[in-house]
Formats: sequence, C-alpha cells, structure tokens
Amino acid sequence: MIWNPSKECMPEEQKRELQGKRLHKVVDYVYHNVLFYRTKMQELGLEPGDIRTIDDIVKLPFTTKQDLRDNYPFGLQAAPQSEIIRIHASTGTTGNPTIVGYTRKDIDIWSECMSRCLTAYGVRRSDIFSVAYGYGLFTGGLGVHYGVENLGATVVPASTGGTQKHAKLLKDLGITGLACTPSYALHLAEVVEKSGIGKDELKLRVGAFGAEPWTESMRQEIESRLGLKGYNIYGLSEIMGPCVSYECECQHGSHINEDHFYPEIIDPQTLRPIPAGEDGELVFTTLTKTGMPVLRYRTRDLCSLLPGDCPCGRTFVRMSSIKGRTDDMLIIRGINVFPSQVESVLLGIPECAPYYRLIVDRVNNLDTLTVQVEARAEYLSRDMDTLSPIAALEKKVAARLRDVLSISSAVQIKMPGSLERFEGKAKIVTDNRKLI
Repeated sequence: MIWNPSKECMPEEQKRELQGKRLHKVVDYVYHNVLFYRTKMQELGLEPGDIRTIDDIVKLPFTTKQDLRDNYPFGLQAAPQSEIIRIHASTGTTGNPTIVGYTRKDIDIWSECMSRCLTAYGVRRSDIFSVAYGYGLFTGGLGVHYGVENLGATVVPASTGGTQKHAKLLKDLGITGLACTPSYALHLAEVVEKSGIGKDELKLRVGAFGAEPWTESMRQEIESRLGLKGYNIYGLSEIMGPCVSYECECQHGSHINEDHFYPEIIDPQTLRPIPAGEDGELVFTTLTKTGMPVLRYRTRDLCSLLPGDCPCGRTFVRMSSIKGRTDDMLIIRGINVFPSQVESVLLGIPECAPYYRLIVDRVNNLDTLTVQVEARAEYLSRDMDTLSPIAALEKKVAARLRDVLSISSAVQIKMPGSLERFEGKAKIVTDNRKLI
C-alpha cells in the first residue's frame, strides 16, 4: 500500500513544477527572515526573483554544519520564537551542537512523511510498534513516534536502555514492529536469546533501522535473529530527522520525499553536480520547512541517486545506501578507508560476529590500523584449544581486509561478548592520531 498516492506517485512534470514553486517560496522566506541567507545571496548578486524553477537551485549558496554552529543557537531560525513548538539538537561531540527549531507545520509534515515510510514497510493500524531510538534531543525517538501515531498504529515508546525489559515486552505485548539503530537491533537480539526467548515466540515482522550505516550482511543477520523484515530509514536533524527517505517493498534504494526535501549529488571537491547513478556527496534543500529551512545543506554522506522507475509505482527518486561520509573517511597511509568497507568484509566471514572496532594510530610516523572483532560463540568450542583457530581466523580476516582495503591491518579476535555494546549510535572508530 501507499500512504499518499497523489504525492508519492506524482508525474515527473507535475513534481518538478511543485518543487519549483516551493523552492521560490522558501528562498523568498529565508531571504527576508534569515540574515545569514540574505547576506550570502547578496554576495552572489541573487534576489528571490532569480529563483523561478527547480533548475535554478544551482545558483544558491551551500550550507554546512559549521554554518549552523557559527550561528548557534538561533541564527538560522526563520520563524519567530512564538511559533517554535519543539527544539532538537545534533548528537555531535565537537563544538556547538546544531540547534533545530520546529513549528507545528513542520511537525505535521514530519508525521506525514514518517507515515509514508511506515506504510511502505507494511505497517498497519493493527500493528504494535516499539520505538527504541533515543527520546532526547536526538530526532529519532519522537520522529518515529509521531509517525506511528499519525498512521494509527499502537506505539510503545521503549527508547534506549532497559533492554532486558524491552526483550520481555517484545514477547508479552506481541510487538510486531521495531525501530532502532541496526547495532541496537543486534544487541536486542542477543539479549532476547540470552533470556531464553525463542524467535518463534515473537511476533516481530517489520524493522525500521537507520541513524548509522549498515550493510546487507548486517540486515540479513538482524532478520535471521529477530525473525522480521528489515527496512532502511534515513534522516538527519538538520533536515527533518527520520523520514527523509525510505525503502519500499522492492528494497532497491530509498525513496526520497521529494515534495519536501530536494536532493542533489555533488562532487565534494569541485561542488559541481554529478549525474544520476554516480557516487558523490548528498545535498538537501528543505522545500516546506518553516522553523529552520536550509538551502543546499551538505550532508557529508556519500551515495548516488538511482535512475529509472521503481516497480512499486512511487515516482520519488531513490538514493542508494550510504557508502560512507566525507568527514569520517579514514586516510591511512594515503588510502581512503571507510568503516562500512571493513564491516562488509567482517560480516562476510561466518566465524565473525557483527561486533567490531577500528583503532587507528601512528607508530614511528607510520599510520596503523587495528581491527578488533568478536568471534561467534559456536566457532570457539569450549573443549578445544582456541589458540590455533583464533590465529587462523586472524590470518583469514587480515587477508580479506588487505584484498579490499589495499593496506595491511592488525586483526585481534575477541571473545564473544567482550566488546562494548551501544544502545544509541555505535562508536566504531577510535583515531588516536588526533591525540598526538
């Protein structure tokens, strides 16, 4: 089913006309209400009247996370404070947080877009949906929560923490839907298994996972252990939190809610547009947001826009999975390394569990990469000498990583359950070079 066919299946020409009208309106709005954008546009010799169609978007200035931090806390807010009914903030750990204010109209649009996502996953009014994203300043918890309620399903605001109780509620309440980070889904599966709850005792069938990159191997692991179908959801606080894009039943890319969020793919070095199908940096312009609209926001996420029609009938363009980020890319001995590459290798090795860490250091002026990964319990039999299989596995993993990354890395196989579990976004990388 499709939540809003008139919008999600809009003909291309009609869609672009709507986008052009909304772009002109939001540019005029920020020009007269946000000094930052007015100054930027004046520096470029632009006025709102110069933006007539969606194709004119390339004339506009980019916005970065640093711009949001430099204008902390309310410098980019367009609506008067009396119209702001909620404030969220980024989860970043450096500098000022990015503060984002939402009007009632923004919250309504968020709920509408989130309902589109959930419907695409197969969620219905009869479902009981557990939301295990954080309910604090992070947009995940309340973002999904309001969408579930707007759709008419039952929401269980589990949030993070209390995983043992959450596992019990999955069984006792007959919960059918789950929203959380992929890493927390695996942690929850682990707790369910340790609690003696069989997969056949759960009624889970739909999972909405996002807020951190994940691979197809990780999806299969989650689906196998929790007995559900896992779908990708994408969002970011600067744009609108979860709901910006969503997978449909075809699961070939995620449809972007283009009537509200206009996407571009650019070369992160030249800032020039990149053709559909080619990887680059994802950029978003909010077309309907009134609290804090943003023009051409550089997400730092690397992906592509997928050409062609989707069999589901939706005409919204699809984005590929996130390949990495321009700002968390590791450069090790001159080679670009993304954590997602490492994860893909590890999850392709049956003996490795989906819990790992990357430690980057500098020894004698040479960059080093250490990969720590847990072995699966069934691989390490209690009645055998584990030293030999551990050494063999470390050698096997190191060889696979070298083939993919083109650099050598040290591999440390860890005992099951020894690496820290995370209930929010997993902290995968430790780069000690920054401490020198």
